This record gives sequence, structure tokens and C-alpha cells, in this order.
Amino acid sequence: MIQEATANPTVVSIKLLLESGAHFGHQTSRWHPQMKRYIFTQRNGIHILDLQQTVGLMEQARGYVRQLVADGGSILFVGTKKQAQEAVEQEAQRCEMFYVNQRWLGGMLTNFTTIQSRIDYLVRMEDREARGELETLPKKEVIKLQEEMRRLNRLMGGFKELTSLPSALFIVDPTREKIAVAEARKTGTPIIAIVDTNCDPRGIDCPIPSNDDAIRAIRLVISKIADAVLEGKALREESQAVLVPEGEESETPASYSFSPDDFEQEDTTQEEQEEPVAESGSPDQGA
Repeated sequence: MIQEATANPTVVSIKLLLESGAHFGHQTSRWHPQMKRYIFTQRNGIHILDLQQTVGLMEQARGYVRQLVADGGSILFVGTKKQAQEAVEQEAQRCEMFYVNQRWLGGMLTNFTTIQSRIDYLVRMEDREARGELETLPKKEVIKLQEEMRRLNRLMGGFKELTSLPSALFIVDPTREKIAVAEARKTGTPIIAIVDTNCDPRGIDCPIPSNDDAIRAIRLVISKIADAVLEGKALREESQAVLVPEGEESETPASYSFSPDDFEQEDTTQEEQEEPVAESGSPDQGA
């Protein structure tokens, strides 16, 4: 599998992972025992991740995301730590998926109805502002409403168009996003995550061992997942394209198409059929 993944140009190579610093883990004193199988060695008191496993597991995660999106699913990117905020927002917008990069709202999955009501409130306020209805309100109240909209957009702008629970979560640093992980496990939502040496991979469906503190490493992994989302969308568009056989396409218009010439020919035929009847009637009248 690793050889196939390396041969695919869309999959990240070990060289790129090394250049981005994805192989560096945390200090040996801060490691999680469940990450032992993903650790290659230790150097100067720091664990070094096995990048061959990273490449193989990333290909598995990309294949899962590609198929999930091709089947009509959606991905919610989650990364609220400072190193991941910009990459999460940019890559999620590039593949037109949803994201959370400021703060995970408690109950976002387990109490989605309440979160959806707040999203509806935000959308209604933005519609009122677009129609100019806020101009009739006192200036102090307008400023208060605009601050409220900015706050809600900062927290929920990345998933404002989310109308149902996401099909899967992609998480940067599940140790930091433990509330998101707990809610996803409670609702049965699959989790794809970047796991560092201090993370517990047992609750992750598709773990990707990598450095979750280096900005370049985070952006590299997220960009490959976003590429998989775009590939899945392309597959879905191809499957939805209806291909009509050439024989049916040529026969159908001919059987149901009419032109003015057809009606003229039909009238001429009726006149020719009526003339012999009139000629046959004249001898009877003479007799």
C-alpha cells in the first residue's frame, strides 16, 4: 500500500514530510503509550515518528474521504489552535467544506438543533442588514447588533450553511479538541485526525501520525485531505452525469418532432383523398 501511495503524485511523499518537520514528536516524557506503534525512534529526548506509516495511513484517510464525498457526504474541519487556524480556514474554503477554527461550541453535534437556531438567527440578522432594515433603528442598537453578528460569524461563519450533522470530522490535535472527539463518538460520527505522540489514537477512526504543532506540517496534511475532497466531488459529478445511448437520442426527437411542412403535406393528402369521392358522386347525380 505504501508503494502505491508513493507512486501516486497526489499523495504526499516522505521527503515533503521531512521538510515540513512532520516527523518530530513531543518530548519523551510527554508521550502517550498508545502511540508506541507509530514511533520510529527517539533523539535528544524527542520522539521521532515513523513517516512510512504516516504515508500509508494518510493514503487510507484520503481514500476514505474521497469515497465519503463521492457518496454525497460532508467533512467538518476542526482546528482551533493558533498554528492550525489559518490552514483550516483556507483549505476548507478551497474544497468548499465546513470548518471550525476559533472555538468548538459545546453541543455542536449532540445539541445540533440549538446550534442551528443560532445560525438561523444570524442569517435573519444579515438579511435585515442587507435589506436596510437596521437603518431605522437607533444607532446604539445598530452597533450592538453588528457586534453580535461579528461575534457569531467569528464562531459559526465556517459552518453557517451546515443544515445537518457532518458525515465525518477532520481534527487537528484531538487532545486539544477532546470535546469535539467526545461528541463525535457519542453521535457516531467518524473521526480523521492528526495525532502526535501525546495523543490517544484509540478513539480515532483514521489516525494520521504527524507533528500537530508545526504550521508547515499541519498545512501539508490538511491540503492533501482537501485534495481528496475535491477528487470525491469530481467523482460524484461524473456519476451524476446521465449518458443517453446514441440510438435512443436519435429516435426520440424524430418520433415527437413536427414541422409546418408536415402539416402542409397532411392537408394535401386529405384533399387528394376527397377529390375521387366528388368525381364518383357526379355520375349518380346525372343518372
